[in-house]
Amino acid sequence: MIIPPILPPLRSAPDGSPRRVGVELEFADLDAPSAAAAVRALYGGTVTQENPHRCIIAGTRFGTFTVELDMRSAHPGGGPKILDPLRPLWGNIGSLVMPFEIATPPVPFDRLGELEALVGALRERGAAGTQASPLFAFGMHLNPEVARTDGDYILDHLKAFLILAPWLRGEIKVDPTRRLSGFIAAFPVEYAVTVVDPDYRPDRDRLIGDYLAANPTRNRELDLLPLFAHLDPDRLAATMADPHVRPRPTFHYRLPNARLGDPGWSLTADWNRWVAVEELAADRERLDQMGRDYRDFAARKALDSWAAEVASRLPTPSDPVAG
Repeated sequence: MIIPPILPPLRSAPDGSPRRVGVELEFADLDAPSAAAAVRALYGGTVTQENPHRCIIAGTRFGTFTVELDMRSAHPGGGPKILDPLRPLWGNIGSLVMPFEIATPPVPFDRLGELEALVGALRERGAAGTQASPLFAFGMHLNPEVARTDGDYILDHLKAFLILAPWLRGEIKVDPTRRLSGFIAAFPVEYAVTVVDPDYRPDRDRLIGDYLAANPTRNRELDLLPLFAHLDPDRLAATMADPHVRPRPTFHYRLPNARLGDPGWSLTADWNRWVAVEELAADRERLDQMGRDYRDFAARKALDSWAAEVASRLPTPSDPVAG
């Protein structure tokens, strides 16, 4: 069944153009040239194989896709040059446990459904998702472009995410290996309780500072470091040196599984769950009330039942668009 994507309340980027979202899909059991061929067959373009484990597909109807083994040392520049002759072999070994990743170009929200065909094509070619092995901790990352860059807008989305995160985990049924890996660690409860308080209204500088003090890592379910690196690169550089943090004007939502081998899995279903975050962020009255209630549940040490409480309050999703 095709699930149409839902449009969020705010649909324009800061420059007035339609907002877009980039998607990163992790998988195994399919090499980079084969995955690149699937992209080209669906969306056109020209494939360039940069090395045995990385392909670029340029000139597609969306822009440039990248397919690569998610292992820096398998690629030129990923360590001492003396390793260059061994990188293809090292990549072959690494691909037994490390995922390949397709990174899409930014896609307009109302065309996100066109990427479902790619999920099907990868599955038909034998791509395996996180459920295929206890060793696999594969995810799908969504990178929705922000509508604004002011502190209130970013804070409202962080508040909304913290409030909805327990419900999101339950809906997604996050893979146990991914939970144990530490790559998608939940925000500390103490930090969440502080942020969802309706009285917590810092300016953008303090918001960034508080976030970095409590979360000096990119391994969060919602990683704001790429956005903060875009907005305040000097501050990020002074706080941490992580080559994986790429500045970009997006939220980096890391929670969903990548279940490519599951015929019932849909990337747009996980997108629609993200839209619930944006809908809550756009409703200040409901956001503040749910923030107060979250704090009450936390004070009573009853957060185990918070996900069910959230589910009972969420409105029925609206505004599907043709995919």
